[in-house]
Parts: sequence; structure tokens; C-alpha cells
Amino acid sequence: MEPAHITAAIMSTMNTTRIVLEYMQSQDMPKQNQDQPRRRLQRGDESDDEIDIDIDLSQSTGPSNVQIMVLLGQVHARECRFWAQETSTDWWDRIVLQVWDDSQWLRNVRMRKGTVMELCDLLSPALKRQNTRMRAALTVEKQVAIALWKLATPDSYWSVGNQFGVGKSTVGAAVIQVARAMKDLVISRVVTLGNVQAIVDGFAEMGFPNCGGAIDGTHIPILPPEHQATNYINHKGYFSMLLQALVDHKGCFTNINVGWPGKVHDDRVFRNSGLFRKLEEGTFFPDQKTTVGDVEMPIVILGDPAYPLMPWLMKLYTGSLDSSQDLFNYRLSKCRMVVECAFGRLKARWRSLLTRSDLSKKNIPIVIAACCA
Repeated sequence: MEPAHITAAIMSTMNTTRIVLEYMQSQDMPKQNQDQPRRRLQRGDESDDEIDIDIDLSQSTGPSNVQIMVLLGQVHARECRFWAQETSTDWWDRIVLQVWDDSQWLRNVRMRKGTVMELCDLLSPALKRQNTRMRAALTVEKQVAIALWKLATPDSYWSVGNQFGVGKSTVGAAVIQVARAMKDLVISRVVTLGNVQAIVDGFAEMGFPNCGGAIDGTHIPILPPEHQATNYINHKGYFSMLLQALVDHKGCFTNINVGWPGKVHDDRVFRNSGLFRKLEEGTFFPDQKTTVGDVEMPIVILGDPAYPLMPWLMKLYTGSLDSSQDLFNYRLSKCRMVVECAFGRLKARWRSLLTRSDLSKKNIPIVIAACCA
């Protein structure tokens, strides 16, 4: 390049810089690096004296290179990314809601479509959300379906989220919110005593007179809690939380107590429950007695050997038995098996109860109670 050309290029660059500086000053653009703290250098072991150096970068460097490049059009602004990743909901909108029949609903979410929609109507006051400018709110039906799917399968939050086109945190939130709504709006309606006479007649047909229910406990596996974890190790050696339940002749739950650590004995759980107090006071069942031989027998419940023998709680004879005692044990065991079958159906329907729950100690009882309902 000729010297004249080099000189012309330098002059052009200087003119461009001058124009940019004048434009920035006219726009009152803040200067960078003003009022910089004074950098202090110390010589170390050579001397105890310190050297102070004042540097005013604003006077020596002028505008930053980035500012000049932006004004010259050499740097373009980058568009911000979306704050949420888009996911597909076609499977839920077009397949589940429109194509599935009752058998597919029952197999995947353990309820027929009509039952799910009835449940959604009951939970709607607690689950209905408003749309925002950022995104549309999940419908009540989708929240309930996500929770049912997660509880009915051992699938991870990630896989359930991919199935429904939501994030895994949304799946966890849906499970807790639906369970809490169940606790507040549904459990008191369905986990209740119901028609006592029908229950008594049902157990009488099975061989035990004036019986109002069968009681037992089961262990729900959990992850070890952060505090007092040893209290949750049950007699089988794993961490669990206790569910105590009273069921009718059909195996439907009529009373539940959940939340005690797995190490606690069934008798202690029972004696500290509201059911025990009501049975002691005679307020749980109506005052309905029948005469067996020469004894007036109130409505009783049936328990295994872990429970105390009470006037209103029958358990098996032990030791050497005669024929009448052996017959009594046979009929009691036959009727008491309904609670064992109820626990089996509970864990077969909501298979997440078979795996160690990763929920907090506060939320686990709520989810278990929702599954019972």
C-alpha cells in the first residue's frame, strides 16, 4: 500500500472516532470506568513504603470498543431465548381425551373417564387456575390425570412430564396439589362409616355376628428422613411410614390413620388414634347390641394379635384350642382377611406406594390418604 493511502486510512479512522465521541457526548452516554478505586501496589519485603497510583481510565481510553462497534453497526443485538421450553401436548389433547375408551382409562389411571371427570368436578374449587400472559394454566383435568398417572405407576417425574408435555417440577406440584385437594374436599366424603347395618349384615353373611369392621396396619416404604431416621426403620429392616385402616365387609376404608414412623408398634398407633377414643366413648358405632348365648354383644371390630383385647375389639384365641374356639378363630380370620385384601388392592392400584417415596415427611401422609380415598 502506498504511504499516501496509509495516511488517508489513518485520517479516516480518526475522523470516524471523533464523530462517534461527539455523538456519545450528545446522548449523555455514561462514561465507563469513572471513579475507579485507586489501585494500590505494595513492594512486599523490599520496603515498607506503599506506592499509590491514580489511574483515570475515562480520560485515557474514551468509550469502550463494544460501544463504538455497536454504533458502527458491526455488532448486532442478540434476541433473548424463550424462558420456557415448548413441549407437545398432542398426546393428551388428541389421544387421551378424544380416543381412549374406559378400558384404557382404567388401565392407565385406575379410573374410568366418567369417574375422573366426576373427581375433577369435586376438586375444581381447589385446583382451578387462571391463565397468565406468560402461559396458559393447566386444566383441572390434566392436573388430576398427571397425579393419577404418577401415583398409579413407578414412572419417574421426568417420564411422566414427557408423557403429558410438562416439566418434571410441574408433575411433582400436581401430585401434591391434587393430594391436598383430596384431603380437603374428598376424603371426608368417601372415607366414612356409611351404612352400619349393611356392614353388619355383610360380616354376618361371612360368619361373624355384629361386626362393624376389620382393622390392621401396613408399612409404606419411604426414603430415610433427614432427622430421627432410625425411628422409621420397621421390624423388617427398611424405612417406612405406618398406615392403620379400618375397612368394611367390602374392603372399603371407613377410617384411616397415617403418619406414624415404621418403628412404632400397631398397638401404640391404635391407642393414640381418634378411632380408639371414639370406640372407648361408644360414639363411633350406634348403640346396637345382639345376644350371643347369654351375653349382650356390642358392635365389634376385628384385629390381629398385635391389637389389645377389648369389649369392642375381638382377636384370636391362643394356646391349646377346643373345637368351638377353633371355629371362632376360623370365622374371625375369614372376616379379618378383608383388610389384608384392601391393602393389597391399594398397593396394586397405586403402585407408587410400593416404591420408596421421595416426598417430605409432611407430604407423604397426605398422598397416602389420597390414595386410600
